[in-house]
Amino acid sequence: MPFPTKVARAAGTGASVPVEQCQICGSEKLDTVLSLGYMPPVNQMVPIGQVPRQQPWFPTNLLHCRVCDLVQLGLAVDPVIIFPPEYPYTSGTTKLLRDNFAELYAESSQMLGLKADDLIVDIGSNDGTLISNFQKGGHRILGIEPTDVSKIANERGIPTIQRYFGLDTAKEVKAKHGPATVITAANCFAHIEDVHAIVEGIVEMLAPNGTFISESHYLIPLLDTLQYDTVYHEHLRYYSLASLKHLLEMHGLEVFHARPIPSHGGSIRVYAARKGVHKVQDSVAKMLAAEPRGDAMAKRLADFRRDVVLSKLRLMAMLRDLKEKGARIAGISAPSRASTMVNYVGLDEGIIDYVVEIAGSLKIGKCMPGTAIPVVDEAKLFEDQPDCAVIFSWHIADELAPKLKAKGFKGQLITPLPVPRVL
Repeated sequence: MPFPTKVARAAGTGASVPVEQCQICGSEKLDTVLSLGYMPPVNQMVPIGQVPRQQPWFPTNLLHCRVCDLVQLGLAVDPVIIFPPEYPYTSGTTKLLRDNFAELYAESSQMLGLKADDLIVDIGSNDGTLISNFQKGGHRILGIEPTDVSKIANERGIPTIQRYFGLDTAKEVKAKHGPATVITAANCFAHIEDVHAIVEGIVEMLAPNGTFISESHYLIPLLDTLQYDTVYHEHLRYYSLASLKHLLEMHGLEVFHARPIPSHGGSIRVYAARKGVHKVQDSVAKMLAAEPRGDAMAKRLADFRRDVVLSKLRLMAMLRDLKEKGARIAGISAPSRASTMVNYVGLDEGIIDYVVEIAGSLKIGKCMPGTAIPVVDEAKLFEDQPDCAVIFSWHIADELAPKLKAKGFKGQLITPLPVPRVL
C-alpha cells in the first residue's frame, strides 16, 4: 500500500491544514462520519477576568478511510497552538494514569527481561510520570517533551529534553545516548502529525532487538461508550488495532502483543518490534477478530453519529429541567475532553457556574476553553454546595463519586456519558 503523497503538515504555519488523504495509506476515499462544529484548542485557557479577545476556532470533523479503516481528524492544527509552551496538563495528577504506568513497567520489564544498562526513551513524556517507573527500576532513561512541562520533569530528577519528536531528534538522541531498548509513546502516538516520519524516527532510535510500546485511545470502546468528547485537535488519529498494525508494518515493525487497558475510558497497549524478534502472541489475532472492518465499520460509525446527537439533546434536556427549578450547577474536573463536551453541547457560564480541579492543577485560575466558565480549586465545591455537579471526567466517575461524597459534597452528581444520568 502506498504512503501518503499529501501529508497534512501544519507545523510552522501558525494555522491549520486540511487532511486530504488518509494519514496512513494515502487514500482519498475519506467519508465524514461526525461533525462537532468549530472548536477552540482544548489547552488554550485564558486567565479568569481577562478582557475577552479573539481566539482561534477550528472545524472538528471525523473521517473514515474506506481503504484501511483508519478513523482520523479532518484537520491538522499547528502544534504550537494545541501544545503551547504553557501546556497546562500534567499526567501525574491522575491516579488511574499513575497506576497504569506502574503496571506498564511491571508488565514490560518482565516480558522483555530488561537489564540495568538498557536505555528507555519516552516520547511525549510530559512530567515524567511514566518513565519514572523505569528510573526506579534502575534503568537508563530519557524523556522527550515539547512543552514547558519538561522543566517539571527535570526538577523532579527525570532527565528530559524539550523537543518536538521527529527523525532529527531521534538521530540526536541515538548519537548521544545510543540505541533504545524500549521506546514508549503513551497518549501521544495519535497526536503527532506526519505519523510516518514519527515511525521513521522510532525505527532510527530503536535497538535491533528493541521494542516500541504505544498506548493510544482505542477506537472500539470510544465507539461503544460514545466518547465523542475525546475528539479534539490533539487527537489526529483514532486507532483500531488493525489500522495500527498496518501502519507499523509499513515500516518493518511487527505487532507481537496487544491488549486493552482502562486509561482514558478505554485505550490499547501495543508492543511492536522488528519482524521475527518476538513470537506473536494470541492476543493480536483475538483483538483483530473482534474489530469491525469495511462495511461493518462504516455502519458502526453511522450508529455512533446518531447516538452522539441524541446524547447532546438528552444532556441539555436534563440540565434545562434543573435550571428551570433554579438549580446551581458546577462541573467536576477540566480534562481536555471537557472542552469538547462543553462546546459541542453549548454549555456556558450561564449553565455551569464553575468547574473544580484538584489543588495544584495548572488549570485553576483559568477559564474553560471557548467559554467564561471559571476553573477553581476543588475546595469551593464543598464550601459552596451547589445543587448538582456534572462529572466531566465521567470515565472515572466510579473513582471520583465516592471521594466527593466522602469529602462532604451533598448535591447530585451527574455523569454525562454514555447516557446522561444521576449517580
